[in-house]
Amino acid sequence: MSADERAQMVEWQLQRRGIEDQRVLAAMGRVPRELFVPPHLRDGAYADAALPIGGDQTISQPYMVALICEQLTLHGSERVLDVGTGSGYQAAVLAEIAGEVHTIERIPELAERARANLSAAGYADRVHLHVGDGTRGLPECAPFAAIAVAAAALEAPPALYEQLEPRGRLVVPVGGSDGQWLEVVVRTPEGPAVLRTVPCRFVPLVAEFSAPADG
Repeated sequence: MSADERAQMVEWQLQRRGIEDQRVLAAMGRVPRELFVPPHLRDGAYADAALPIGGDQTISQPYMVALICEQLTLHGSERVLDVGTGSGYQAAVLAEIAGEVHTIERIPELAERARANLSAAGYADRVHLHVGDGTRGLPECAPFAAIAVAAAALEAPPALYEQLEPRGRLVVPVGGSDGQWLEVVVRTPEGPAVLRTVPCRFVPLVAEFSAPADG
């Protein structure tokens, strides 16, 4: 049944809303979303909504995951950073369309749950999971061709922009409780080039005061 639900999700929630990248659509059709939500919510895994995963965090609405991935404009060989691992779902989707995926989560318990989810779904060897402050990125693994952020900041974190390679893309929700926009920030010789895309709603991006460490 899950394969049918994924196919319906791709058609009704993604294609009909304008997601056109065939690689992203195929990835969303392959990743078993039900393995990335709490067991008691699995019947609603393919609902058109964000779902709670504990720790005041959520697994993003399928459309928003697909939109972020599409805005990264990946071709398959890139090194990518996923900030805010959460359940691990977006990292799994990125693993289908990028060459090397690093993901960072500040809450150790969520990180361990995500590690188990990624393993159960067959992505343990394709995603490098780290525990730490996502606002600082992973300088030891930089530069990245693309960075995806799954929590809202008042501005694009400077450390993440600095870890982009030239022409690299940072996709991040920007704003506060009065409204957020999903921004695409491109690293150019003249500085950040910002394109605002669509309104969105994400949990806040929280900074810690400890350096990131490998999980």
